[in-house]
Amino acid sequence: MSKLKTNRPRKSNLSTVGESLNELLDVYRIQQKFDATRLTSSWERLMGAPIAKRTKRVFVKDRKLFVELNSAPLKHELTMSKRMILDIFEQEFGQKLLDDVVFI
Repeated sequence: MSKLKTNRPRKSNLSTVGESLNELLDVYRIQQKFDATRLTSSWERLMGAPIAKRTKRVFVKDRKLFVELNSAPLKHELTMSKRMILDIFEQEFGQKLLDDVVFI
């Protein structure tokens, strides 16, 4: 009679799902694109509906977040609050993904 279950020790190179996904993104060199997509998709949630309604387009290029607005007063106000916006994104994602925010 053979034993079906063997008492083998676990492999020591096990990792969590998050670690595996991060490694996969690094191997395929798509980490920056993934981060850019997360940043742009979270704009409305982090900045709120009133700002999102006046936003035409959001995209990331060269670690800069470009935000196209259709309100000049809002553009001026957000330009004065760049540091706070960068801090909000850094706090949300746990790391510094952006160097600057440009309002166009």
